Amino acid sequence: MSWSTLRLACLLGVVPSLVYAAPAVTPLPSYVTQFAPLSHLDSTEVYFPADVANHLTHVQPEEDMSAIASSVTFSTIGSLSSDVFLTSKDTVEDIQNVASWLNGVKPESTGLTSAPATIVAVQKAGGIVDAFYFYFYSYDHATYLGLQFGDHVGDWEHSMVRFVNGVPQDIYLSAHDGGSAYTYSALPSQNGRAITYIANGTHANYASPGSHQHDLPGLDDQTDAGSIWDVTLNFRGYWFDNSTQTFTVASGAGTGGSVEAGEGVGWLNFAGRWGDEQYDLFHEGQYCVTSDECKYVSGPTGPIAKNLGRTAVCQDESSCTIQTSV
Repeated sequence: MSWSTLRLACLLGVVPSLVYAAPAVTPLPSYVTQFAPLSHLDSTEVYFPADVANHLTHVQPEEDMSAIASSVTFSTIGSLSSDVFLTSKDTVEDIQNVASWLNGVKPESTGLTSAPATIVAVQKAGGIVDAFYFYFYSYDHATYLGLQFGDHVGDWEHSMVRFVNGVPQDIYLSAHDGGSAYTYSALPSQNGRAITYIANGTHANYASPGSHQHDLPGLDDQTDAGSIWDVTLNFRGYWFDNSTQTFTVASGAGTGGSVEAGEGVGWLNFAGRWGDEQYDLFHEGQYCVTSDECKYVSGPTGPIAKNLGRTAVCQDESSCTIQTSV
């Protein structure tokens, strides 16, 4: 409708019906879901995938152990500083009696869980699209040598598949502060989808079942072929533009796909921590054997801190070996 037509309609007392088109959404390429990894949770897992929306209702933003607000939402989280810790409103000292929301939701036999995963695609030069499959849990629990080490509220892990002209070439599996890279064809697969294994409690990602050394001898992660988690059945989907450092909504699936537009993308910009700040030695239940090896440690950073613009396949680009066998 032209301005002159609109003005005439108003003078005549006619209120025209104006239709505003929703912002265009660029769907994720079909190959991003076609070749998404299928992940086995460990058969003894009790801290299952969690929905970030539910997690936010149980935490409050804190700095230096002091609350700066009583709650946090998708609308407010993006404005919080990198010094903020999203701290649990419930105490977590007694691992046997933690609040039920920390346990997440176990996948059904189909691989579907009501807790949406997060998929972020990044287009790069040379026909490359890196697809990041983010797995979120509300609690990380680890027992080594009969003691708890490294427990924390909030847990972000990811796998990343590098596509070249739509073909999966390499895959990266995050594990704690590091990870491993493989050629995509090196991993076992089902219907062309790589099979991965998620460690009990710590949620580190591996390419095979069994024991996996973490840090020191005796500190091993355990994986087996427990419940399958198929992230393509329920996820929030996004694009990330590395040149502008901005996220946009893409196509999701299930609950995640239906809610992401209303939630916006601001939450992905949060550079703070998704859990409590590491408790001091006077806190009930806390103990440390070194400054880095404590029962309770600080929660993790989220997707924005995982080097989405990486050139190498590995998150740590200073040392990246792509293995050709498992």
